[in-house]
Amino acid sequence: MTVIVVGIIIIVIGFVASKSDEPMLRKYRSMIKTAGVIVILVGMSIACVVQVEPGQVGVQKLFGKVNSNILESGLNIINPLVQVVMFDVRTENYTMSGVQDEGSKQGDDAIRVLTADGLEVVIDLTVLYKVLPAEAPRILSEVGIDYRNVLVRPICRTKIRDNAVYYDAVALYSTKRDEFQSKIFSTIEANFKDRGLLLEQLLVRNITLPASVKASIESKINAEQDAQKMTFVLQKETQEAQRKRVEAQGIADYQKILSTGLSDKLLQYEMIKAITNSPNAKLIFMTNGKNLPMLVDSK
Repeated sequence: MTVIVVGIIIIVIGFVASKSDEPMLRKYRSMIKTAGVIVILVGMSIACVVQVEPGQVGVQKLFGKVNSNILESGLNIINPLVQVVMFDVRTENYTMSGVQDEGSKQGDDAIRVLTADGLEVVIDLTVLYKVLPAEAPRILSEVGIDYRNVLVRPICRTKIRDNAVYYDAVALYSTKRDEFQSKIFSTIEANFKDRGLLLEQLLVRNITLPASVKASIESKINAEQDAQKMTFVLQKETQEAQRKRVEAQGIADYQKILSTGLSDKLLQYEMIKAITNSPNAKLIFMTNGKNLPMLVDSK
């Protein structure tokens, strides 16, 4: 468009030169006009061709009116007076986080919500979405190119707050987290679709509970761990007592068997066996129970 304007200016200069009294200007007036026409033609040929990069679509705008036909990636022939606004239709990331420099906005941008039990919970969220190519002209007409701050941010923050009020803080942090994420995904997806956006994924990255609730949870966990430890100790002691009872019963049974099976001859045999196996035994006199001496030589 700029080249066309320059060509028009050159043609105007040529007409001015034709009416001038200066001989030099009148001599080159035809050349000036011809140069102006050439510049205009070159400008029009350049303005008629627009290149759309991969992952983008072009929306045509002429005198404030948006054309519903989009330009696909590649070279496109258009009206030279048309202004083309490029829209990125690839997946975009919008993060709202309480960590410095981690989110899409500087500083603490986490979402603070009130739960069913009246506690304030801080949620970090990441949204993956993209513009529907066919809806790009409508987005330009109704929202403009800053749809991230006009649509994505307020819709996500509002729907999360609307759904968090149905959950207790502890449940939201633990047992109901997946259910909460699925619920807000459904509501945000419907709102995005109505405004020409496609929600691909929604990630609840972190849920921070109030300090008092967190301390109560940690105390409860510690108590449960202590109870489990005590249960383990009692089980171990019970097993040890059972082992000792079994061992004592075994000893008692052994002694009972010995007491019923021992005889004088067996005792005499065991005594002789023990003495003869002794390295210090030399010559031993024993009685056989009938007052008759018995000689045992261990050599």
